[in-house]
Amino acid sequence: MMSGSLLWAVDVYGRVFSLSAPRGRWSRAADLVLELKRVTGSHQCCWGIGCDHHVYLNVYPSQVPIRHQEETYENQRWNPVEGYTDTLLPTDRWQWTDDSGSIPQPLHSFELPSANWEWEGDWYVDDESCGRESTETGGWEYAVDFPASFSKDKKWNSCVRRRRWLRYRRYKALGSWAKVPLDRGRPPPEPFIDLSCGGWDMSPEKHIHLWAVSQQGKLWSRTGIRQQNPEGTRWEPVQVPREVAQVSAGPKDLLWAVLWDGQLLARTGISKDCSKGSSWDLVESPSQKGAVHVAVGVGVVWAVTKDNKVWFRRGVNSHNPTGSGWISIGGEMVMLSVGPNDQVWGVGSDDRTVYFRHGLTDTEVTGRSWVAVSAQLDNSKSINHSSVRVHGDAGVFGGDVTAPSQGSVLGCDDTDIPKPRVPKITSDSFISALVSDRSAPLHDPTVPPNVPEGDQVTGQESGSSVPTLTPWSNVDLEEMKASVPRSSVATYPIELQHNTVEQEDTPPWAWVTGGGCDIHSRSHVDWFNTSDPLSPAITPALGAPHTEPGAAVEKSVRVTTGRMCWWRDWPPHEWEDVSVTLEQVTGAGAQTGDILYLYYTQHLEKKYLYAVIKEVTALVPVLRDSLYTVAVYTAERTRQRSPILLATPSQQDFSTWLSLLNKSCCESRGLGDHPSKQALWAVTCKGDVMVHEPSPSLEAPAQYLPCDHMFWRQVPAHLLCVESSSLGVVWGIGHDHTAWVYTGAGRGPSAPGNEVSDVRSVCIYENQRWNPMTGYTDKGLPTDRYMWSDSSGLRECTKDNTSTPSPQWTWVSDWAVDYSVPGGTDKEGWQYAADFHVTFHGYKTIKDFVRRRRWARKCEISLTGPWQKVPPIPLTDVTVLPCVAQSGLEQIPVWAISEKGDVLCRLGVTAENPAGDSWLHVGTDQPFKSICIGGGHQVWAIARDGAVFYRGSVSALNPAGECWYHIPSPPRQILKQVSVGRTSVYAVDENSNLWYRQGLTPSYPQGSAWELISSNVCKVSVGPLDQVWIIADKVAGYPLESSGTVCHRLGVKPMQPKGLSWDFGIGGGWDHLSVRGNSLEAQRVALRSPMPSRTPSQVNGNAVSC
Repeated sequence: MMSGSLLWAVDVYGRVFSLSAPRGRWSRAADLVLELKRVTGSHQCCWGIGCDHHVYLNVYPSQVPIRHQEETYENQRWNPVEGYTDTLLPTDRWQWTDDSGSIPQPLHSFELPSANWEWEGDWYVDDESCGRESTETGGWEYAVDFPASFSKDKKWNSCVRRRRWLRYRRYKALGSWAKVPLDRGRPPPEPFIDLSCGGWDMSPEKHIHLWAVSQQGKLWSRTGIRQQNPEGTRWEPVQVPREVAQVSAGPKDLLWAVLWDGQLLARTGISKDCSKGSSWDLVESPSQKGAVHVAVGVGVVWAVTKDNKVWFRRGVNSHNPTGSGWISIGGEMVMLSVGPNDQVWGVGSDDRTVYFRHGLTDTEVTGRSWVAVSAQLDNSKSINHSSVRVHGDAGVFGGDVTAPSQGSVLGCDDTDIPKPRVPKITSDSFISALVSDRSAPLHDPTVPPNVPEGDQVTGQESGSSVPTLTPWSNVDLEEMKASVPRSSVATYPIELQHNTVEQEDTPPWAWVTGGGCDIHSRSHVDWFNTSDPLSPAITPALGAPHTEPGAAVEKSVRVTTGRMCWWRDWPPHEWEDVSVTLEQVTGAGAQTGDILYLYYTQHLEKKYLYAVIKEVTALVPVLRDSLYTVAVYTAERTRQRSPILLATPSQQDFSTWLSLLNKSCCESRGLGDHPSKQALWAVTCKGDVMVHEPSPSLEAPAQYLPCDHMFWRQVPAHLLCVESSSLGVVWGIGHDHTAWVYTGAGRGPSAPGNEVSDVRSVCIYENQRWNPMTGYTDKGLPTDRYMWSDSSGLRECTKDNTSTPSPQWTWVSDWAVDYSVPGGTDKEGWQYAADFHVTFHGYKTIKDFVRRRRWARKCEISLTGPWQKVPPIPLTDVTVLPCVAQSGLEQIPVWAISEKGDVLCRLGVTAENPAGDSWLHVGTDQPFKSICIGGGHQVWAIARDGAVFYRGSVSALNPAGECWYHIPSPPRQILKQVSVGRTSVYAVDENSNLWYRQGLTPSYPQGSAWELISSNVCKVSVGPLDQVWIIADKVAGYPLESSGTVCHRLGVKPMQPKGLSWDFGIGGGWDHLSVRGNSLEAQRVALRSPMPSRTPSQVNGNAVSC
C-alpha cells in the first residue's frame, strides 16, 4: 500500500473516517460537525455528498501548494498629442481584456471562486521580474495594430501596445473538507444523491472527471477539474435514456450507471478527447431482483443486486465496455468500491463491516475470499462505570465492565441479574435503530424495553480482565453461556465510581471508497483479519448445507493476457499486433464458459473479436511467415474457411499459449488428459495427430452432430497415419515407416512421456527448358515456373531458402537427387515432358522441351508423448479390428504391410499389451499397399498394381487365415485404399472415386459388384457401426483451400448402408482419419407399449420403473 493512499469510509451516522497504512487505524475527520452520505476518492482528493445535499471536497495535503494564475492584458493606442494612452478607438478592443482581446477583464472583475482560496499578493506586470518592480521596459509589447503579432521591440510604426498583469491565488483548504461552490450565473442543479470520480488515467495530466446523480435521476458531469483548479468549473448535464439511481466511474474509460428499474447502462465512446462518451448501451441485471449498486475499476465491473448478492461482469475492457455476462460471487454486501488496481472493498449487509476481497491479482480477477478490515479507531474516551447504559430500541450495550473485585464470588448462581439483549444485526432494522438512538434517553438496565420475554438473558459477563470492545457480530449468548464453565464466571460491581480509558467501538459502516487506496493482496497490512477470511455473516449461501434451487453458485474468473500477432483476414491482409485475453471461469457448477478475446484498433476505433472456448472446434499449429502460428477454428469459421490465426515469434510463448488454450478447451468440455477408447483419430498433412471425443449423437439417425461442431484436440506425436479400435488399441506409422503404439493413461509397458521421433523428406524441384543453342538450361520463358520451385511450380524454393517444416525439425542430411519419383527417372534423376503442366516420364523423346528432377533432404523431429516404438520392421499400412466396446476378445487382431509390401499379422495384442509380441508373416504372390480388417474378421487388401484380394477363413483361432481370393476391381480403375466395417466395404481409387462393395453376405463375404458412391475422395474410414467418414480432396466453393477435408456420410442405416449425403466439416490440410474406435450407438427410441406404463420413481436423478 502506498504511503499516501487513503481508504475513506462513512458510518451510518454520517461521520467520515480515513485509513492509511502508516497509521493503521481509522482516523475521523477533524470537522466534527461534518456529516456525509457518500464519498468517492482518488489519489489526489476525495469528494463527498453531505446530508445538506452539498458537494464537499478534501484535497490531500502536499508540499507543493495549489496556485492558480490569473492574467489580464492592459491595452493602449498611440496618438500624436498624448502618445500612448488608454483612450482607444471605437473599433478597438477594451482597455483590459484577455489574450485574444475578445473578453473584457478589468482588474476589479476578478474574484475568488470560493472561500477556499486566498490571494497571494497584488497585481503586478509580467516583465520577467518575478513580481519585483518593473524594469525600464514596463513589460510592454508593441505591434502595428491589435490583430497583429506583438514583440518587445518598439518601432516607428508601433501604433498599439499591451502588457500582461498577473496575480496568483492559492487553495488554502488542503487536508480539510470544504464545500464546493455553486456555479456562478447558473441555477444550482438538483440535490445530488450519488457521485463518482474517475478517468484520471486517460491523460498524462491525471485530470479527474466527476459524475453525479440528482434526485430526479439525471446525470451530471463536473468540468474543469485540474490540478490547479481542484473544485472544477461548472456542472453540465449528460443525457441518459432513463432515470439513473447510481453511477460509478473507473480510473480509465469505463463508466456504468444503475437505473431505478434495476437495469444498468454502460457508457461507450469515452476517450481522452471525448471525456463524456458518445452513447449508452443497456445491460441486463445479473438477476431478476435487479441491480442496486455498481462499482467500476480499470477493467472490471462489480454489481450488487437487491438481495445483496455480489456479481462480477465478464469480458469488460476498454474495447468492450459492456462485457459479456455475469457470474455470481460469494458474499452479501450493500455496496462495493473498486480501487485503482482493481482491488475491491465492500460493506457487509448484516454486520456493516468493511471487507476487502482477498486474493485479487492480475490473473485472479475475482479473488478468493472476503477479509474483514479490523483496524481500530484512532481515538480514546473516558467512560464512567457508575452506570450501565442500554439503548432500548437498538439493544446496544453502551457501557463497560470493570475488573473483578476482591470480593467476587466464583461459581455463584447468576440467574437473578438480567442481561441486556444483543439482537441479530440486520441491514435495515439495525441501522435504523442506531440512527434513531443517537438522542435516545437512558433506560433502566434491568428490564430493557421492547424485549420479548423469550429474548431476555440474565447474568453478568465474565472474564479476568477488562476486554476491548469488538464489533458486534452474530453471537447466540444462550449457546455461549451453556458452553462456559461455572467456575469461570465472575461478578463485577456496577456502582464503582471511577473512569477508565478504553477504545471506542468500530461503528457500523454505510459507505466505503477505495478509489484512492493503492493496495495489493500481497501487501503486508496488519489490519486485515486473515485468520477468518470467509466470514459467515456475509456468506450465508456458502455456509448453508443445502442450497435452494436457483440460488447463485460462487464462481471465480482467471484472466491470462498477452501480446500476439493476429492475421487480419480482410484488406490490407497483414499481421497486426493485438492484445489477447483468455478469460476462464472456475468454481462450483458443471459448465464453464471460457472466452478468448482479441482487442485491436481499426481507424482509431477500439474493436474486439472473441471466441467462446466451448465453440472452438480445433487448434491447429501451423508455420506461417516464419511465425509460430495456431489456427483457431469455430463452427462458423469452419464453414467460412477463415480461422483465427494467432502467432508469436517465440516458440516458448507459442507453446505456453497453445497448452493453455488446449487445456481450456478440454476443461470446458469435461475431457480428460488422454483420449478415450471411442475417440476418432486423424492426422494432418503436417503430421500432427488430432483426436475427437464422440458422443452418441454423432451417429444419431434423427439428428446428427454436424461435422463442423466437432472438437479436435492435439496429441503429442508426429505420424503419417493412425488406426484405432474401441478396445483402446491405437497404432500409428511415422513418415520414416516406424511403427508406434499409443500407451496413454499408463496402458502398456511404457509409461507416458517417451521420446517420439520422426524423419521425413523435404522435396524441391529443379526445372529446365530446352534451348536450340545450349540445350537444357535454367533460362526459362517469362511464363515458365521458377527454375527452383515446389511441386506446383507456383512458389520459388531454392536449396538456400528452403527451411524445415517448423523450427521443431532439424536437418539430418544434405540435399540429394531423389530417384524414387512416380513415373521413373533417367540415370541423372531427370523427368521429361512437352511442357511443365503435362505428365512427366523418365525418358527423353524428341517432343520433350522441359525437364525436372526432384531433390530431397531429410529432417527429424523429436517430441515427448505416450507412445511406444514397435521395432524392427518398417510399415506402410496398419489396421486394427473394429469391434463393439463389450467385445470379449482375448487377442485383438492387428494386420500390417511392411515397407517391402509383405503382409503381416501381429500376435499377442491385448488391451493391456497393445504392442503385441511378434509378427506372423502371411504369404502373398505380390507386394501389397493397403489392408483392412473388419467385423467378423474380414480381411481385405489391395496390391500395388491395384488388384483387390479377400483373405478367407480368418478367425480368432486362425488369425492368419487360409488363402487369398481375388476380387475384380471396378472397370478401368486402380484402387489404392480399402476400409471394412461391420458389414460394409468401401474403397478409393487413384482418381479419387469412392466405391461401395455390393452383395456382401455371411455366406458370400466377397460381395458381387462395385458401386460408385462419390468422387473427390482421398481417404475413407468405415467404423464398427458401418459409419462412413472420408477425407475429401476439395470442397465446392473453396477452390483455394488446400486438399483434405473431414466429411461424414449421413443417412447410413442397416437397411441403407450407402447413406444419403455428405456433411462437410473442418477442412484444409487433413490427410488421414480413423473412426474405427467409435462404437457408441445412438440411443434408440423405444416403441410405445400398448400396456399401461408403471409409475416411475426417482433414483439418482433418473426416472426408473419400480
